[in-house]
Amino acid sequence: QVQLVESGGGLVQAGGSLRLSCAASGRTFSSYAMGWFRQAPGKEREFVAAIGGSGGDTYLADSTKGRFTTSRDNAKNTVYLQMNRLTPEDTAIYYCAAARRPYYTAPEYDYWGQGTQVTVSS
Repeated sequence: QVQLVESGGGLVQAGGSLRLSCAASGRTFSSYAMGWFRQAPGKEREFVAAIGGSGGDTYLADSTKGRFTTSRDNAKNTVYLQMNRLTPEDTAIYYCAAARRPYYTAPEYDYWGQGTQVTVSS
C-alpha cells in the first residue's frame, strides 16, 4: 500500500507560480512512477505530468510543456510539480498518483492522493 498526500495548492494570480508536493508513505517509493493529473469542474481528469522511479525520465502534457516541470526526491519520498506562468485554464484539483510505470492515463495508476485545489485568477 502507498498513501499519498498532496500539498501546496492555493490561489494565485495569472502569470504566477506554485509548487505542489506529494508525500508518499512506504519504503518502496523509488519503485513507483509518479503521475500528476488534474480535474476541473465538469471536465474529465486529465494527465499533467509523470516521472519514472529514478527521476531520470519525465513526461509532460502538451498543454504544460515549457511551463510545468516535475521532479522527485526519493530520499524524502516526495514528488513535486513546479507550475510557472499559470493561467485561469490551469484551475483544477490536482492529484498525484503512483503506478509501476509512468503511464499517461489515469486508470493505469494504482494509488491516488486526495487532491489539492489550484485556483488561478485572471
